[in-house]
Amino acid sequence: MSISSSGDARSRLFIFLRAVFRRLPLSTHSRDVLRNRFLERFPRIRPELPRAHAAAVGTGVPLRAPGSSDQPAIGHVPQRSGAMPEARPARLVAFYLPQFHPIPENDRWWGTGFTEWRNTARALPQFEGHSQPRVPADLGYYDLRSAQVLRAQAALAQSYGIEGFCSYFYWFAGHVLLEAPLRNWLEHEDIALPLCLCWANENWTRTWSGRGQDVLIGQRHSAADDLAFIAYIAPYLRDPRYLRIDGRPMLLVYRPGLLPDAAATAERWRHWCRENGVGELHLAYVQSFERPTPESIGFDAAVEFPPNLTSLPTLAPAQTLLNPDYAGEILDWRVLARNAIDRDEPGYLLYPGVNPGWDNEPRRPSRGRSLLHASPRGYRDWLRRAIQRVQSRPASQRLVFVNAWNEWAEGAVLEPDARLGHAWLDATRQALHPAKSSSPSPVAIIHAFYPEVLREILEALLASTLQWRVIVTTSAEKLDAVNAVIASSAMGCEVRVYENRGRDILPFLHVADALLNEGVDVVLKLHTKRSVHRRDGAQWRQEVIDRLTSPARASIILDAYRKNPRLGLVAPEGHTPRLSFYWGANADSVARLASVIGIPPVDVEEDRFIAGSMFWTRLEALRPLLDAHLDTWRFEREVGQVDGTTAHAIERLTIVVAKAAGYATLTASTVAGDHEPDPDAHYSYAQPS
Repeated sequence: MSISSSGDARSRLFIFLRAVFRRLPLSTHSRDVLRNRFLERFPRIRPELPRAHAAAVGTGVPLRAPGSSDQPAIGHVPQRSGAMPEARPARLVAFYLPQFHPIPENDRWWGTGFTEWRNTARALPQFEGHSQPRVPADLGYYDLRSAQVLRAQAALAQSYGIEGFCSYFYWFAGHVLLEAPLRNWLEHEDIALPLCLCWANENWTRTWSGRGQDVLIGQRHSAADDLAFIAYIAPYLRDPRYLRIDGRPMLLVYRPGLLPDAAATAERWRHWCRENGVGELHLAYVQSFERPTPESIGFDAAVEFPPNLTSLPTLAPAQTLLNPDYAGEILDWRVLARNAIDRDEPGYLLYPGVNPGWDNEPRRPSRGRSLLHASPRGYRDWLRRAIQRVQSRPASQRLVFVNAWNEWAEGAVLEPDARLGHAWLDATRQALHPAKSSSPSPVAIIHAFYPEVLREILEALLASTLQWRVIVTTSAEKLDAVNAVIASSAMGCEVRVYENRGRDILPFLHVADALLNEGVDVVLKLHTKRSVHRRDGAQWRQEVIDRLTSPARASIILDAYRKNPRLGLVAPEGHTPRLSFYWGANADSVARLASVIGIPPVDVEEDRFIAGSMFWTRLEALRPLLDAHLDTWRFEREVGQVDGTTAHAIERLTIVVAKAAGYATLTASTVAGDHEPDPDAHYSYAQPS
């Protein structure tokens, strides 16, 4: 039998068995247990993963090598102070990995000086849009043997609304690993951030999976081990800073299913703590591999642990490989968040869990599990919903867990990184506040590469009679000329300076991202278009600006946004040709960019684009594009290109992005009730290609 036919047979068998399994009348816990046991016993039953594709040959457009992942991307947020709610709606607790310091055991197993930083730093991007390696920012490649590092982490966490760390504790029948940072917490009372422990009670293996293969150090669960464990951690439980629920120290177990009798273990711990001055415990387990009711195993609660115990759709076929030998999983983080937000509450105490991303490529080179399209705003929305879930509970039980604070080798990180800075922490703080009300005033974003045209645009905005907030973007070399124009205008403007890269598109994305976080709803995108390669460039610009800003239309368009919450884009009529009309050198870059953004492939014959890239937009309609946090290296420096750049690809995708986000695109004439020209009439400002 050929390899291919063998794989097909295995895939058919797996699909059949899964269908039968899903029809069995089993509880969630029984289903989890049987699944885990079966897959551990028959690991080869899984079918081969869907594969991403190699770059097409002969397209004439070479695959661009990825730029550095240690440079700020769109959406990078610097450290900044911010107010906290007077009454916190929930306590946020982040899982904490104490792995980042060398120990003798890791020296033997992985090489002298090993820490998780070695895995993190060695990672390479496997497909286009894969941001690896992930580079730490403010805290650097720290060593957790230093108490000052934990002190800095605790201060940073508290400043952004994290009220506790839940640290993994590595106990193997009396052999304790990676305890140095926890001892630092215990010994330095000035580190005020509360802490709780999660016993990672599984084997350590070379595959980083905790499963039975190639064990480095194993567990030996027993009644005596239960008592030795609880006695050893008692100094933590007694510490007044330790995280408590109704005065009870909270202790988590990562995999209760590995205990011979979890209920008996729980009772031993409770009895020992009562007899030895600790008091009552609040026992919770992590829903990492199974989901029993807490009561059935003698525990008090459970903690969600996304992305574990989830089934997500593959995105692999849409990806373009950089490594032709890549054999990992590529899944959709957005579905993870959406499913969690829509999940019903069980009939027991379950603390919600939220995840800011996942990519364990550093631990499993070329075979990792990568969840694409995680974003700070998506994480913020998920976290805000998780906080809402606990509002009906007593205040002491309003806990939400985040996976994780510093799982750098698994891509689950809140700590600042080089690409997005403090964006994840900033989103955490935002989630503690109610969602911002949309600003009713419009914002005009003008890119002024040609300062001599700026006055014309400012005068058009003044004539529109709307009350504008105006933001002008330009390059450093044009700044003086731009400021001179603004000084002589009656229009007040904010000026922001960016590198001359990405035409008008990249500066717009920088500003739009920031405005979306501020709560701005509607913006008008304009630029000082001259199209110097055409004789009618000025006519093109003036026609577009008039159709978008004329006094007879501007207020009507703005009112349409207020009345229609699903209105996304308003385009100048007569300037929305089909993609097929002027496809040019954009086919390959548009296809790749659509995959990176996470939207469906374009329909070249049916989809349209806004020629000239000037339009009104509701910023939420551009969320897929803005939440992609594109790297600035994707945007070419300006050398007079007229087509085929990333900026041109985004121009082709704007309407498609809004459609993918669930928003409509209308022309200005349709909104105003004016005559609508034939959208497929001859387009005067470009030649078909």
